[in-house]
Amino acid sequence: MTRYMARWALALLFLMPTITFAQTAPPTTPKCSPLLSHTFPRLQDEAPQNLCQYQGKVVLVVNTASFCGFTDQYEDLEKLYAKYKNRGLVVLGFPTNDFGKQEPGTNKEIADFCKNTYDVKFPMFAKSTISGSNANPLFKMLIAKTGTSPKWNFYKYLIDRNGNVVDSYGSLTKPTSSSITKELEKLLGEKI
Repeated sequence: MTRYMARWALALLFLMPTITFAQTAPPTTPKCSPLLSHTFPRLQDEAPQNLCQYQGKVVLVVNTASFCGFTDQYEDLEKLYAKYKNRGLVVLGFPTNDFGKQEPGTNKEIADFCKNTYDVKFPMFAKSTISGSNANPLFKMLIAKTGTSPKWNFYKYLIDRNGNVVDSYGSLTKPTSSSITKELEKLLGEKI
């Protein structure tokens, strides 16, 4: 019995460093910037999505509406996303009924419109308020950091890989305009 116990004790001595090492290994998850430290329901199924998953990417945040004179910008947003997503761009769409009541539909209706009309593949989130005191927390932070609030649908904020706001663009600036694409090229790390 003593020999049996001695073998177990010896085996434990050999295993302990391995067990201790495995338990003390540091986490490798990158820290999420305060700007992206928010969770919003996804448009198509309202499943919660944490924006920290986009840490390290260049992010273009856009408030959208289905019945606006700028709604065709969905097409350019999708082109921009398709062109640059493999280099680290993500476009995040936030439908809102804040301006001109041009997004009156339900989340399902908005999701169907985006898919069927523009084949939107970039991430879209559930309809929310993006202006005023009831603005969602992401837009509150974007407004605070830039000193600029959206004045209409399809207002855009550009965020760098470190989670810092770089610039904002009005509704008249198309997503594929040179002012946006030049800045994107710079932020994505390749010469224009």
